[in-house]
Amino acid sequence: MGFTASAYRKVEPARIEQREIARHPVIVRRAKVRGHGRQPVEAELVDLSIYGCRLAVNADYKIDERLWLRFEGDNPVAATIVWAEGDILGCRFDEPLDRSLFRTLTLVTG
Repeated sequence: MGFTASAYRKVEPARIEQREIARHPVIVRRAKVRGHGRQPVEAELVDLSIYGCRLAVNADYKIDERLWLRFEGDNPVAATIVWAEGDILGCRFDEPLDRSLFRTLTLVTG
């Protein structure tokens, strides 16, 4: 990463990516999303970490709304929307994903 000079010290550029944990590309793209009191809708899983994911969904959801996500017939995963830009949602899971489910959904083998 490059540095910019100031009159007093070198200053590292601001990080665009604020996550501490890297997101991984997914091999399973389909997901079902259900908000409280709503019918499940189809969504596309964009990327994933054990702590959260990014989804593309054609439905109106708001920041701080609770969701239940279902990937490939697995048990629902509880999450909260932490950011939303149009049809793209950033979700934080209530509990870290189980390692075997994470491996099933991503290209990560380790």
